[in-house]
Amino acid sequence: MRDLAQDLALAQKLADAADLISKSRYQSLDLVIETKPDLTPVTDADKAVEKAIREVLATERPADLIVGEEFGTPDLTGDSYYWVIDPIDGTKNFLRGIPTWATLIALCNPEGKVVVGVVSCPALYRRWFAHEGGGAFVVENGGTPKQIHVSKVTSLENASLSYSDLEGWGARKAAFLKLQEDIWRTRGLGDFWSHMLVAEGAVDIAVEPKLALWDMAALDIVVREAGGSFTNIDGLPGSHGGSGVSSNGLLHDDFIKALNA
Repeated sequence: MRDLAQDLALAQKLADAADLISKSRYQSLDLVIETKPDLTPVTDADKAVEKAIREVLATERPADLIVGEEFGTPDLTGDSYYWVIDPIDGTKNFLRGIPTWATLIALCNPEGKVVVGVVSCPALYRRWFAHEGGGAFVVENGGTPKQIHVSKVTSLENASLSYSDLEGWGARKAAFLKLQEDIWRTRGLGDFWSHMLVAEGAVDIAVEPKLALWDMAALDIVVREAGGSFTNIDGLPGSHGGSGVSSNGLLHDDFIKALNA
């Protein structure tokens, strides 16, 4: 049995180390930017953050595996717990000086369920965190942790929806555009920010049609512990489905059904 409170404390320690590195490189004039084979950008900050996190985990949790955006994924078919790291979620924002970027740190059990998550956004002075069974919390500007809960909106026509952009929707694009006409309010906030606003109850649904595990794992547990639901766009629970939908739970089935109409 894992002590998830201790694992969360370690994740907070990892986030502290990550914040020191990312803040020092944010808006830096000598930021090094490269293009990966998938044509997405990566900065020296992304690599430095993930490397620092891996070094701490190698000492603190040597038996655990590590999945990271920048330095590879091991074989996950065994019985090991594994950490999932996105050193900077929102790299395009980071390199343009837009403050909505974060380090995402999660722990999955051997069955792939996320049991610990930290989302740290130092440029917005906010950090969200949760472990299974412990509730979800946000810390603002280093203050006292405040427990957060999803909204209680029950109909799509009264809901607020957040998404990233209109790329990657394929055959679902027409249904998604129709949903924007039917839903009360839509905003293209994107990335981790959309889903954390769902956890806080400020937004009712957040969706992205194409995501990797490291984009979602930490968001998954925070949303669920705040009382919400997290699935892919086909309705499959968890963060391994290649896409992400978070909601207050009350709207989830209706949204998935409309999106796949």
